[in-house]
Amino acid sequence: MSCTVAIPSSPVFSPSRRSLSCKAASSIASPETVSVAVSSPAPTPAAGSPLRPFALRAHLREEASPSPQPGTAAAAAAASAPAGAVLKRRRPAPLVVPVGGGAAAAAAAAAVAAVESDPRNEVEEEGDEFAVYCRRGKGRRRVEMEDRHVAKVALGGDPKVAFFGVFDGHGGKSAAEFASENMPKFMADEMDKVEFSDSDEIEQAVKRCYLKTDQEFLKREESGGACCVTALLQKGGLVVSNAGDCRAVLSRAGKAQALTSDHRSSREDEKERIENLGGFVVNYRGTWRVQGSLAVSRGIGDAHLKQWVVADPDTTTLPVDPQCEFLILASDGLWDKVENQEAVCIARPLCVRNDKASRMAACRKLVETAVSRGSTDDVSVVIIQLQQFSS
Repeated sequence: MSCTVAIPSSPVFSPSRRSLSCKAASSIASPETVSVAVSSPAPTPAAGSPLRPFALRAHLREEASPSPQPGTAAAAAAASAPAGAVLKRRRPAPLVVPVGGGAAAAAAAAAVAAVESDPRNEVEEEGDEFAVYCRRGKGRRRVEMEDRHVAKVALGGDPKVAFFGVFDGHGGKSAAEFASENMPKFMADEMDKVEFSDSDEIEQAVKRCYLKTDQEFLKREESGGACCVTALLQKGGLVVSNAGDCRAVLSRAGKAQALTSDHRSSREDEKERIENLGGFVVNYRGTWRVQGSLAVSRGIGDAHLKQWVVADPDTTTLPVDPQCEFLILASDGLWDKVENQEAVCIARPLCVRNDKASRMAACRKLVETAVSRGSTDDVSVVIIQLQQFSS
């Protein structure tokens, strides 16, 4: 059976201007079909009708709804779309990143490979009186070995004089490399001008050597700097000097004796010296730094801080007696992780044998101890036997 119902005054259908038709699905058991037709427009219910508020509310809602502008792209798309179609959002165009860095990537990889294969990443040197072992650090930003050393026996052709040193570069290897290559020559020249018996003259010669090394490096107008510790040995005498935080420690009958004091910006006397020269020292992320930049207060190079970071060394002179067993010169990569007495205790069982293999083993053990404790800095260690230099 089929029927048609017209409801011209219903407020439910009054806002709509489209005809609504619904048919029962064919799967329904009843064969009847119901069609509902709505005339448009629908009159508003008479005043006083209980349906009038709903009709007015629907009418106001229809007037408040904005009508699409016929000139817009959205209106045009809606008009062209078939009834009941769902408009899809257009997928944005893919972002194409040009691949033009192949050559640059290859060059970077080649540079890394060259750094990793540099023979200076691990250095061994030994002689009848000394042993040296240096290892490149694995710090995240470290790209090259910045430590250098010197071991010059028979300085200036004099078999009674020997010169040893460790140079810890910062901001690159240039200053450390220059100092290790040139300081022995400058020291030999200065020692020719003094008498070995006069300790004051020798200390002044060492100071002139440091200052000349600094001046000659600054003439190259290269960046970076280096901390230094050196030992000048002659029969019966030892002269130890430093500028920066490289350190010299003497084993005297098994007891550690520090022969140098680190030149760090945190030292009160160094802070006062820098402030008297018009500079300042600030604590930046837990480390005191000159002009907020450098943690050490003395060294070779550092042209941009030269007014405050001087190359003037501190020097200690002492006789070499039978109780003086061996001397350790090392960069701060060791001393930041190993205490003075501990270093002596690690090296002494090997150094008392007074042979090359044992001295080298002692150097390696010290470096490996620092690395095992988390040192990511370059570590350089020089061990010098002092028995043959004793008076």
